[in-house]
Amino acid sequence: MNINIEQINSELRTKTPSEIIQWAIDFAKKPVVTTNFRPYEVAILHAINTVKADLKVIWCDTGYNTPQTYKHAEIIIKQLDLNIHLYVPKQTTAHRDIVLGIPHVDDPKHKLFTEQVKLEPFKRAMAEHQPDLWFTNLRKGQTAFRNSIDIVSQGADGIIKVSPFYYWSDEELDAYLNEHNLPNEFKYFDPTKQLENRECGLHA
Repeated sequence: MNINIEQINSELRTKTPSEIIQWAIDFAKKPVVTTNFRPYEVAILHAINTVKADLKVIWCDTGYNTPQTYKHAEIIIKQLDLNIHLYVPKQTTAHRDIVLGIPHVDDPKHKLFTEQVKLEPFKRAMAEHQPDLWFTNLRKGQTAFRNSIDIVSQGADGIIKVSPFYYWSDEELDAYLNEHNLPNEFKYFDPTKQLENRECGLHA
């Protein structure tokens, strides 16, 4: 799909997240949103839900989420009546804990671990749904890579990536959550990152 990314971002820069989402819904044939129910994820799920309530929501669960994240996910899924499509690793967490554990990011085995718990389920989800547009909650300031993209970007696979809240701060998102009575949860753990400013592997 060939589009003028620079021109589109220029046009969308002053738009609200809802307007950006509406543009993307009108533009795409097979849009999806991915989520891991990390802090502030509920904002994009709610914003998309108000524009297209039946949009496919792909949840790739690593199996290592905190109890708080799982409870938070259940609340959001029910509150927004999300069209959830769940993907999990092919190996159970209990099995992996015995044979591999959670390798440190400097351990050569960490690459295998990341492939098993995050990349393989994600690739399987994308292969099954074949989206042409992917909503994410990436924001400027999160990582060096994310600082280099914009509201709309395009991956090497050709999929258009749309981040409606790209220029929003935590404070602005807090206000959005308060306005719409949406819950948030900060006790979140990503075993493939371990450091908050480390890229997770799906986007870079």
